[in-house]
Amino acid sequence: MTEIATASLHTHRFADRADGYHPSPVREVFEVSMQPNMISLAGGNPDLTGLPIGQIADMAHTVISEHGLDALQYGSGAGTPELQALITQIMAVEGITAQPENVQVTSGSQMGLELITKLFCNPGDVILAEGPTYVGALGTFEGLQADIVQVAMDDKGLVPELLSTTIDSLKAAGKTIKFLYTIPNFNNPAGTTLAVERRQQIVDICRSENVAIVEDNPYGLLSFDGSYTAALHTLDPENVIYLGSFSKIFSPGLRVGWVLAPEEVRRRLQLAAEATTICPSVLSQMLVESYITGFDWRQHVREACLVYAKRCDAVMTALAEFMPAGTTWTKPSGGFFTWITLPEGISTDALLQPAIASGVVFVPGSAFFAHPAGENQLRVAFSFETEESLREGVRRLGAAMKTLR
Repeated sequence: MTEIATASLHTHRFADRADGYHPSPVREVFEVSMQPNMISLAGGNPDLTGLPIGQIADMAHTVISEHGLDALQYGSGAGTPELQALITQIMAVEGITAQPENVQVTSGSQMGLELITKLFCNPGDVILAEGPTYVGALGTFEGLQADIVQVAMDDKGLVPELLSTTIDSLKAAGKTIKFLYTIPNFNNPAGTTLAVERRQQIVDICRSENVAIVEDNPYGLLSFDGSYTAALHTLDPENVIYLGSFSKIFSPGLRVGWVLAPEEVRRRLQLAAEATTICPSVLSQMLVESYITGFDWRQHVREACLVYAKRCDAVMTALAEFMPAGTTWTKPSGGFFTWITLPEGISTDALLQPAIASGVVFVPGSAFFAHPAGENQLRVAFSFETEESLREGVRRLGAAMKTLR
């Protein structure tokens, strides 16, 4: 049987939800970014060069040699008690008071987001999200057949008045809204941070409208000036479900994240997680525990943020020099990204191939919307490339734009 015939044999067997899964635009450009002399403004990879690799290797050796029979075995579906307790200490930096039993450890916070969506959403239920929003969240929501409605942001983040009117119009149309998904700190992809004065407003709107909030906060500790904004969870612990991750403050390769949720939700999350992976990796959890307890991780984060701040400044300077008149961009105070809006008439989807030919790759803005939008916008990631490469990448991007005129 030919490959084509085999493919057609299975096509009709797919569930309806299979059509909701699409290739990630970020992953699609990954191989392109690996080409020689290609500058990547696409992926939000943390810079791991500041990690004490030798010490981490010693920690890994100790974990295996002294605790190998536990580290290589099945573990609790909720996560190790030691890591659950450490996670509450990390969240305390942002003002969160939590009990370890309310922490569900997951294989990356992406898994936590999928579990929450599975538990809360029937096909056709509405999920509210910022516009633009994280492309991985869109993939999860679409794959689980939710109806995504995005609410516009400005330079202060999600606009409360637009959120309120959107909820009113959806309810008037008979729609069921399950939750608001938000990345309030150094938003991916916009780079914006939700203003302090708006946070209580948004929490109050969602509480009064019986809409849960899913707060995704992988970048909250990556503030350039070392200041931290209190999490939304601190304003309404019962209605805000919090997602955290070690991917940006330690290692994305270990795939360790968590969900902080009220006990009723946390128990259901564990059941759903056990049905998916049985348990999170005990080895990965023990390595994270060793790192957090045996190394000054906060100093590492501070040093990494200084690097990210310099790279962000390099991009801001280059944008001012090389972008055409009428271009605007966000000015992040932390995180990995800035969001660029080009003059009307320049399609970033059309720009991608000329940019690649010029030796630079990015993710077009349309990838961050569930419905057609963002045609003249794009995300620039500044976390991974050097300052010199970032400047050259923006220069190449500007040169590629000239080919479209």
